[in-house]
Amino acid sequence: MNEMKRYYTEEHEWVMPIGEDQVRLGITEYAAKELGDVVYVELPEVGNKVSSGDEIGTVESTKSASVIFSPVSGEIVAANEELEDAPELVNEGPLNEGWMTEIQLANPDELAELLSEEDYTALVAELEADEEEE
Repeated sequence: MNEMKRYYTEEHEWVMPIGEDQVRLGITEYAAKELGDVVYVELPEVGNKVSSGDEIGTVESTKSASVIFSPVSGEIVAANEELEDAPELVNEGPLNEGWMTEIQLANPDELAELLSEEDYTALVAELEADEEEE
């Protein structure tokens, strides 16, 4: 089975299609590394309707707190409840078991507005270069 395609945001979130007009959402490895040790994750309620750009949750670490924005519009159909007891999963596997929520898309065309893996990789490379210069 070939690797599922992920889409990215400039806020360091990813979405991955997992079914008929449905995506799984989480934060990227870069975001998890920048946050440090995650100690708490607030997830959206299943059944909530969200629009692209809406705040849908929070990730708190020993260093800071970061808002999770929905990169797409739709309905929350699942939340990763394992994160309530094991928020460290976000650090251990942000692209896998550290996923946050699943959304039934209201408009699948919104995925085309997100960054490709290549574009996101270039964005992270720029950010890391800027950090090294500081």
